[in-house]
Amino acid sequence: MVQGWGHENIMIATAHTGSAASAEHSRFVQRVRRRYAPELALLPPGAPGPDALRATWDALRAQGYEPAAALRVLRHLTLERLAVLDCEHGAALADITRAVTALAEFVLDQAATLARAELDAVHGPPYVDGPAPGPNAPAANARGQRPCAWWIVGMGKLGARELNVSSDIDLIYVYEADGETAGDAQGRQRITNHEYFAKLVKRMQALISDVTEHGQAFRVDLALRPNGNSGPPAVPLGALEDYFQAHGREWERFAWLKSRVVAPAAAARRDGTGQWLRPVVLPFVFRRYLDYAVFDALRRLHRQIRDHATRRAAGHPERAWDVKLSRGGIREIEFIVQLLQVVRGGQFPELRTRPTLQALQRVARAGLMPADQAQRLADAYTFLRRVEHRIQYLDDQQTHVLPTRDDDLAWIAVTMGYADTPAFLRALDAHREVVAQEFDTLLGGERGGCNGKGCNGHTRSTPDDLAALLPQCPPALAERLAPWVEHPRVLALRDEARTRLVRLLERTVAWIDAGRVNETAAIRLVDWIEPLLRREAYLALLQERPAVHERMLRVLGAARWPARYLLRHPGVIDELASVELYATRFDRAAFVADLEQRRWALHKTGEDDDEALLDLLRRAHHAEVFRTLARDVEGLLTVEQVADDLSALADAVLDVTGRWCWQRLRDRHRDEPRHAIIGYGKLGGKELGYGSDLDIVFVYDDDERAPEIYAAFVRKLINWLTVKTGQGDLFEIDTALRPNGNSGLLVTSFDAYANYQQNRGSNTAWTWEHQAMTRARFVVGADDLRARFDAVRQAVITAPRDHAALAGEIRAMRQRLYDAHPVRPGYFDLKHSPGGMIDIEFAVQYLVLAHSAAHPALRDNAGNIALLQRAEAAGLLPPGMGHAAADAYRQLRQWQHRARLDEAPTQIDPAQAEPWASAARALWAHVLGPS
Repeated sequence: MVQGWGHENIMIATAHTGSAASAEHSRFVQRVRRRYAPELALLPPGAPGPDALRATWDALRAQGYEPAAALRVLRHLTLERLAVLDCEHGAALADITRAVTALAEFVLDQAATLARAELDAVHGPPYVDGPAPGPNAPAANARGQRPCAWWIVGMGKLGARELNVSSDIDLIYVYEADGETAGDAQGRQRITNHEYFAKLVKRMQALISDVTEHGQAFRVDLALRPNGNSGPPAVPLGALEDYFQAHGREWERFAWLKSRVVAPAAAARRDGTGQWLRPVVLPFVFRRYLDYAVFDALRRLHRQIRDHATRRAAGHPERAWDVKLSRGGIREIEFIVQLLQVVRGGQFPELRTRPTLQALQRVARAGLMPADQAQRLADAYTFLRRVEHRIQYLDDQQTHVLPTRDDDLAWIAVTMGYADTPAFLRALDAHREVVAQEFDTLLGGERGGCNGKGCNGHTRSTPDDLAALLPQCPPALAERLAPWVEHPRVLALRDEARTRLVRLLERTVAWIDAGRVNETAAIRLVDWIEPLLRREAYLALLQERPAVHERMLRVLGAARWPARYLLRHPGVIDELASVELYATRFDRAAFVADLEQRRWALHKTGEDDDEALLDLLRRAHHAEVFRTLARDVEGLLTVEQVADDLSALADAVLDVTGRWCWQRLRDRHRDEPRHAIIGYGKLGGKELGYGSDLDIVFVYDDDERAPEIYAAFVRKLINWLTVKTGQGDLFEIDTALRPNGNSGLLVTSFDAYANYQQNRGSNTAWTWEHQAMTRARFVVGADDLRARFDAVRQAVITAPRDHAALAGEIRAMRQRLYDAHPVRPGYFDLKHSPGGMIDIEFAVQYLVLAHSAAHPALRDNAGNIALLQRAEAAGLLPPGMGHAAADAYRQLRQWQHRARLDEAPTQIDPAQAEPWASAARALWAHVLGPS
């Protein structure tokens, strides 16, 4: 509960309406109504928008107001209207902030028009040399010169269209390039563009910010420009880019996150966020990798703001209740959201949005924050912003501190919908506590989750610190770390990064001592860190997120393959921060929706070229594989569930990649392709493992123009799936199961495929291809082709066959595989030895091809385990044999899966495998005869 104010139930009786929620309690409203009573009627009813502002401006000018005066009176009329709508009619927060933003944009555009007209009359307009770089740029004149483009960039709440009712506006003036003006009518009075825009800024400041008898239109702050108040008032675009690359600081990235071209109006309409500015700003704000290094920067910035607020409150305890800057205030909500956006916005473009409430929704949708917590923060933000407005309505002051007068507090309480001041203050405290707790959780309080000395870089780390750690390490880890004491990359680290590294290792050693992780995991962590030492963001992530650090060690300690996967794709460790990682499984619909949302976000910023989409697909796929891997090594998934999730992921990637490739195919002749991808082998049987390649066949059903188009489409699709980019690749693709194998066409008409499989004509499938057909599956494609494929598959597997000949061919195929995969004497190969997985798989294929015509239960592509159980139920196997073979197959698959995860041999002691191998041999002998 807030202390220091009277908490009695105060009801304010206003002079005119008698309503406790009347806007007229505001002393600012009272002044406006006294001073501008005749002008109040000039503002059309409702929330002021661009049209209403324009009409009111025209009316004020018609009444004889000079431009500067008209801008100021327009502001007063607008804020009076907003106070009424807000306090008396409960207008939505967005309606208020949009109206104030529209006012600022209108004022800036009018001031820009006036200032340009005055300067151009004396010096002529500014020009630059050279051709126009974009389609919307002004055309060049006969001398090869063209008008110099320029922009007023709104920062902060102006850029996000979130201005409060007594806000100043943060601006940065940017112009295209250096040059000179055209001069006056006689060609004299020419000045450089640098001088021109300096004069322009000065004139606009006077029109907007000078205090006159009518006050100000807006307070303007230019301190966010490059080099702050010591820099030029307007900056060329090239100089801005150079500044970002050489001198841009982390806090400036947060400032530019919400930047937007706000004026002149023509430039804002034409360029939106600035087609010229976007390529300069986006790479500065959003890095291409996960950027946890910004935690310390934001923590320092927040500490500076908090210290400043504390100093201001010294001797003035009432100033401690600042709804913006105090603990749990508006600024902390903004920092929470902006931090998550900046950290991940480079890889997840859907997070790039300016308004705070919209960004909160996207953060929740991206899984970076539980939805209920995001909603609580959104409720707190709305509450605090509405309180902020009421504070400012009182006297039109740029303040965020609760008033000390009891009547003012009571008025705020009633206009916020509370019966009395104590109820309002309790609600205020509750909202602030929600914000403060979330902020402290995200940034680790003042320590940021750092254990030991040196947190946040306050204590410089030296090589001696690393050397001192070695005696505390287990022997193998100490031996692995010893070269780091003099390692050039370690010595070259910045002090902060080296401190992070040492503290990270200290925490790891402490966890080994406590039995939370094993030494193998720690050694693999060192192996993982070493090639990434220059990429300090990964050290920052592990330092800032102890839970991620521990989860990563558990994954590394589980097996070798996860450790190698992390080396190839280090960015996936961010997935370990997900609060839902271990509570969910792969969701195809959500995966596809996320990809489409990210592509649309890239499209909106003009970044959706092929390279960006290739990387987007790879990052999403790698992240999802790693999520499954993390659940797997924690024992949360069975081998069958792992295979199901990896197969569903492959289906989704094929679906999305195919659609994107078709949409970008230059010669496509229809909006939607009429094709299908048929999956065979592990993909067809939904038994994919980590790193499995995809056995697929492409078919189409279209008119006579189609073959060349679909051939180009399939080549493009295979390239998108297999080409290696900086983010790696997606899959190895095997198309050898297409009709006529590698000598056949890459993509086949559906009719030709059906004829080949059903042995119609002279070109027909072999028995081994029919074996493969038992595990074939329609993966993606035109819906009507799914039913047609299912009919072809059923016709193939139910076709009449000579059982003895079929058995002979399958035995011969098994022998060829035995010969191709020799087993070391004295060992049992999980897949290729007699009694191994191949025997079970081939026995099932025989049962399907020989008996599915008579037994419909065998026709489904249900997997080997289910089909064995169905064969037993159909009387094709003795009682218990099918279930025993199914149990054997499950155990052999599990051993194979674990061996591959640990990159261990799949040839084991025969005695260990004997109970399961004997069940497989019994199945083989019963179904296909003695070996």
